[in-house]
Amino acid sequence: MNYRKVAGLIRQISRRYFLRRGPRIVALGGGTGLPVLLRGIKEYTDNITAIVTVADDGGSSGRLRGEFGILPPGDIRNCLIALAETETLMDRLFRYRFGQGKELAGHSLGNLLITALVDIAGDFQNAVKEASKVLKVRGRVLPSTLNQVVLHAELADGTLISGESNISHAHAPIKRVFLTPEECPPVPEAIEAIAQADLILLGPGSLYTSVLPNLLVKEIAAAVKRSRALKCYICNCMTQPGETTGYTASQHLRAIYDHVGRGWIDFCLVNTQVISQEKRKNYAQQGAAPVVVDVPELVKLGVSLVAADLLEENELVRHDPHKLARAVMYLVGKG
Repeated sequence: MNYRKVAGLIRQISRRYFLRRGPRIVALGGGTGLPVLLRGIKEYTDNITAIVTVADDGGSSGRLRGEFGILPPGDIRNCLIALAETETLMDRLFRYRFGQGKELAGHSLGNLLITALVDIAGDFQNAVKEASKVLKVRGRVLPSTLNQVVLHAELADGTLISGESNISHAHAPIKRVFLTPEECPPVPEAIEAIAQADLILLGPGSLYTSVLPNLLVKEIAAAVKRSRALKCYICNCMTQPGETTGYTASQHLRAIYDHVGRGWIDFCLVNTQVISQEKRKNYAQQGAAPVVVDVPELVKLGVSLVAADLLEENELVRHDPHKLARAVMYLVGKG
């Protein structure tokens, strides 16, 4: 008998059992922030539902949306890859981006594959399910709505900006964002997942173009607010030029409350790791700065502060998926 093989098999079975019995976590967002979160928490549970904004209209996703009339696949693709069970050739194919070719340059192969699956599977939601099987995804990835929505921003000076990709270039502070059509039905599975969740996470990611668009689907916001699950906003480490220039942690939270009502978020998770002067200088050239954690103002908003070292150690200021996951699992213990 090969005892090493038997021991390895036992470990695999134990791990699968552990993951299947893990907490039910719902994460809302999009962009580059949500996949970072998913990449970490998949090591603790299979019971993950990522609810992803479909307001993207830039880059490869925007081109496919305009040409084929499908929902933008980019943010969905990134979340599928993040939740893939293991690194495989198929994961690398989904990540691959064409660098040349008149029609293909800039396109992600994963976006093209999802576009093809829409035709094969009959609709966007079934295409995502089939892609999930190919990538052996842990958990589920769901669009917040199946409607073709457009994100708009009203600036403080009264200017209106249309299109998600244009909002980050705002020349004045953002007063509010909204979707058209305003009445867009949610994906039913998203509402079910929210109702059954132990923990609901918002962010990290662009406040106005990744986090809030999901909550602008009114039934999703209502379901999150009435859920008995613990709810946490994961604050960004850096401000975002054009979207949150000069924002403190409490201003991020106030923006969410101003759009969908106050008093329903339990925790705000923030980074404590000091950002080096060199990195601050590099980001300042782009108009970004570390988010100031203004504790007294957060307390006024009724949230409990959870602070931890969340940064990845490289030249960019990004959340580390494993540090972030450990902090999230700490919150699960608070339930």
